[in-house]
Amino acid sequence: MTKAIVFFDLDGTLLNDKTQLDPEVISAITQLKTNDVLPVIATGRNIFEIKNVIKQTQIDTLVSANGAFIVLNGKPVDVTEIPRDVIKRLAALVKNHDDAYATLNNQTDRINRMNENVKKVYHYINSPIPIIDPTFWQLYPVHMMLIIATNENDNDYTDSFKDELTFFRQTPYSIDVVGPGVSKRAGIQTLLSRHEFKNVPTYAFGDGNNDLPMFEVVDHTVAMGNGLKPVKEAAEFVTTANVDHGIVNGLKHFKLL
Repeated sequence: MTKAIVFFDLDGTLLNDKTQLDPEVISAITQLKTNDVLPVIATGRNIFEIKNVIKQTQIDTLVSANGAFIVLNGKPVDVTEIPRDVIKRLAALVKNHDDAYATLNNQTDRINRMNENVKKVYHYINSPIPIIDPTFWQLYPVHMMLIIATNENDNDYTDSFKDELTFFRQTPYSIDVVGPGVSKRAGIQTLLSRHEFKNVPTYAFGDGNNDLPMFEVVDHTVAMGNGLKPVKEAAEFVTTANVDHGIVNGLKHFKLL
């Protein structure tokens, strides 16, 4: 029986400043499971990007790709694909602005071309630059895209696809793109709507503005000490930084450890 559910953001939260797991965090996740607490990763990243995190923590329930790919106990339970005709039109607009884009699913990612912003964004998120393949989306399902650009064209993208896509500015060089209405919040709501989780207490740990919608749909919220001011102001409890025992201290505060 699940006694509680804890949703964890990754970057700046569950992961340290080197985007790695500290040993005490791995130990805490193991202890949660022993205590019949379900740990869930809630992230903008796709599953293929976090295989090592999944392997180290043995977490098999995820709200990934900003809610576009939801997994429960290792099995997909809700998946949202971006239609190919929408991708085709978005790719044309990206080309018109001389930007670049990436297409992603739970298995891999591809970029349409190389430019300086591509190098910057993948350095920023500490990930390898994908293979160049502008035809990938024509052959394989796409759950998420990145528009690789600085922010001068944000309004044109969002206005052109306001009823067809959801946009999140996640880095200075990239915008996450998913299907309409898709978000961490919606993904968590989908997961929590299952009958086996009815009346189960819920918790969420986060550090960035994209975690605020997640905070709105759980019972108890924890901001990391390294988190942004709006996140700390919205949280029920502010723990220490992600590199200063923040996860462990937050879990202990709510007596989950």
